[in-house]
Amino acid sequence: MDWIAIIISAAKIFTFTFVITLPIIAYSTYAERRVSAVIQDRVGPNRVGIPLTLFGFKKDIFFFGLLQPLADGLKGLLKEDFTPSHVRKFFYTIAPALTAIPAFVTICVIPFGSEITIGGRVIKLVIADLGIGPLFVLAIASLSVHGITLAGWASNSKYAFFGGVRSCAQMISYEIALGLSIIPVLMAFGMLNLSDIVAEQAANGWLLAPFWGEGFNTRRLLLLIPLVISFLIFTISIFAETNRMPFDLPECETELVGGYHTEYGSMKFALFFMGEYAAMIVGSAIIVTIFLGGWSLGFGLDRAWLQNPDGTWKAFAGLIHLGVFLLKTILFVVFFIWVRWTVPRFRYDQLMKLGWVVFFELALVNIFIAALIIWATS
Repeated sequence: MDWIAIIISAAKIFTFTFVITLPIIAYSTYAERRVSAVIQDRVGPNRVGIPLTLFGFKKDIFFFGLLQPLADGLKGLLKEDFTPSHVRKFFYTIAPALTAIPAFVTICVIPFGSEITIGGRVIKLVIADLGIGPLFVLAIASLSVHGITLAGWASNSKYAFFGGVRSCAQMISYEIALGLSIIPVLMAFGMLNLSDIVAEQAANGWLLAPFWGEGFNTRRLLLLIPLVISFLIFTISIFAETNRMPFDLPECETELVGGYHTEYGSMKFALFFMGEYAAMIVGSAIIVTIFLGGWSLGFGLDRAWLQNPDGTWKAFAGLIHLGVFLLKTILFVVFFIWVRWTVPRFRYDQLMKLGWVVFFELALVNIFIAALIIWATS
């Protein structure tokens, strides 16, 4: 048994989950409140600093409210974990975990960077370098709907039940478009390994920016239109999959009070929000990985700076790639937040019509267009 490989895998799991993803989740809630405050001409949370008064000092240290997520988490932990008497207790209890776990599991196939060398051992910056990365993400991410539906049913509340039913119908509708939209991408690459897909983009230009790489040709130019369509369908479907505005019908406050989490409080309620933000971050990471070059710098900089044997930054290539990937992902998370506070909520009939009448047919036609281009240029 290779104990070093096991230790490396455990270290990657701890780093990518607890050191990287959880802090991004925490500060996504802070960014959500600050960005919404800017959009609505408010201030937002800016008071929580380093609490030195707890240790006898006269004044806390001002820290621009950056410790607000810590205060929110502490509040969730200290709240009474109240369970209403009318709920189905077992299913009511496990539903929040079933919602959050799939988002964290899908992290394992996301390539956070290229590779680093430690002690002569080359380490890929991905937990599980599976050959079916996109299919794994689609399969596991779809399981979160079971937790939401179970929460709506187990709460024994009409508002929660309606929210669970809405979520089930919404995810079924948009998962089809989500899966179909990615097929032209896989046809263009001819592979299913996410690390190889990013490496291909690092060598030949990002999927949506083929002009920046050395692999630009007639096929890539012709495929740009169906790939842009795939990007739009995939991105909008991710909004629906994560129950984000303008597709947050399962928790619509104006109609359903709070939807499937109406009867929840304390850390159970916090788990739902952790699952939502984790799904948003993973969705952003998948979009960046497939369409925007993943960890690659683009503009030919990977080859010029990092792949060149005499490159100044070659020794730090893995860490640079990790930083580039996180920057792209965070920018896309900010885009998610910006859309939430600028686009109004859809009506439910509009939501269903967009999924079944527009995206489903458009994704099918897009597959045939991409296949025709690939056949004609082969």
